[in-house]
Amino acid sequence: MYDPNKAYPAQPGFAPQSGYVPQPGYPPQGGYAPQPGYPPQEGYGGQPGFAPQPGYEQPPAYGADGGMAGSGFSSKEIRQVFVRKVYTLLSIQLLVTTAFIVFFSTNQGTTRWVRENPGVILAGYLVFIITYFSLVCCEGVRRNHPGNLILLSVFTLAMSFMTGVITTAYKIDSVMLALGICAICCIGVTLFSFNTKYDFTSCAGVLFVLLIALIVFGFVLIFTHSPIAQKIYAGLGAMLFMAFLAFDTQMIMGGKKVELSPEEHVFATIMLYMDIVQIFLFLLQLFGERK
Repeated sequence: MYDPNKAYPAQPGFAPQSGYVPQPGYPPQGGYAPQPGYPPQEGYGGQPGFAPQPGYEQPPAYGADGGMAGSGFSSKEIRQVFVRKVYTLLSIQLLVTTAFIVFFSTNQGTTRWVRENPGVILAGYLVFIITYFSLVCCEGVRRNHPGNLILLSVFTLAMSFMTGVITTAYKIDSVMLALGICAICCIGVTLFSFNTKYDFTSCAGVLFVLLIALIVFGFVLIFTHSPIAQKIYAGLGAMLFMAFLAFDTQMIMGGKKVELSPEEHVFATIMLYMDIVQIFLFLLQLFGERK
């Protein structure tokens, strides 16, 4: 509540208006000591108990139950809660996608169904595009709970459906091989990113240039039908997205040149999920045998 007894100093940068005579100060009420004045605010101050991390605007601290934490919470504890949220959501996404992949690749009737229903495939692709760009490009959408989780669920289902459709073109053994290699590679890259002192987040410019080069390479392959070039493209794509996985993992863990805000758990989940799905698809193209 507003307390008229509190003395507020003049705000910096504003001079008293001419012609105005300040009112004499009121004596303090009996039994209450005069409240000290507040110093002028200077920019952004960190929350008590921890210092603002470089690279992002410091949000309120979150406790393990998702509520507001007191001043005793450190930035390390906030980051740990953030990481747990991200990997919990990611685990659910990967389980759903794996279930779609196994169903589409092992069900003999799915290949015929895919060929007979191109409209459903197009609809799934459109849903994926809309939900993906809504979550990635609109900060308000991806931070608005529970709408962000609903959109994330729809996005995951659409991407899982599209991935499952792609696997129908390959033999079951090839799909299972790609899944196994993808799991081993992603776990290895994640553990390496946790423990290495090398800062992958400092290589953002290099990774972006390599991604553009890969896109151009893929565009050229549309007009050529070289199996060797296709394998080279798939191998380079898998390695590049493993590098992106390391980059995104370190941004989520924090403590590097670039890091994500603890409020961006949905955005972080999407980044890791798309990295892993792309690695799987490139490995499937590299090692897969078509039907």
